[in-house]
Amino acid sequence: MGTQYCYVCGKTPLSKDEVGLVKKMIDKKSTRYYCLPCLAEYFEVTEEELIAKIEEFKEEGCTLFK
Repeated sequence: MGTQYCYVCGKTPLSKDEVGLVKKMIDKKSTRYYCLPCLAEYFEVTEEELIAKIEEFKEEGCTLFK
């Protein structure tokens, strides 16, 4: 697996949380990834809301965020 980059703005490298969030919220098999700002724009939410979601998924024990 190569370095993931943001499909929209090209940011690289993406954090494991950014990659995990795309897999959790869009498609587990996704090959297009988004950085947090671009993903927030995609879902029309704030970055803070996405960060809260990441923490929620971690607390639930989601393996995408380990």
